[in-house]
Amino acid sequence: MMEEDQELERKISGLKTSMAEGERKTALEMVQPAGTDRYCVKFVLHKEDHILGNSLRYMIKKNPEVEFCGYTTTHPSGNKINLRIQTRGALPAVKPFQRVLNELMNVCQHVLDKFEASIKNYKNQKASRNEPTF
Repeated sequence: MMEEDQELERKISGLKTSMAEGERKTALEMVQPAGTDRYCVKFVLHKEDHILGNSLRYMIKKNPEVEFCGYTTTHPSGNKINLRIQTRGALPAVKPFQRVLNELMNVCQHVLDKFEASIKNYKNQKASRNEPTF
């Protein structure tokens, strides 16, 4: 288990985003205070807001192994969220977080695919009636 945790920390610390001045800043931090276990972890997501925070919280709380999941923003106009996940002890807190990130990407891709198919269908209907499209 320790190797998995180290591998995950390496992946998380590797997520970077470039800044305007050319410096690099971490996009995601995993904060685990000294003396705590891996079943209660806080994640700090930079350049994110309520849209992602609420989506993650909602989907993570659906997992029966998750005892608590909540998020806060540092300021109403801020662009950083703190997401805390606490599991019941059988599952490290990072596992539901990883799973939900993948699920959320799949949901977003599905919505995008449906939207693009609807646009194509609309344009085809308009073209078949010789009506102008937008």
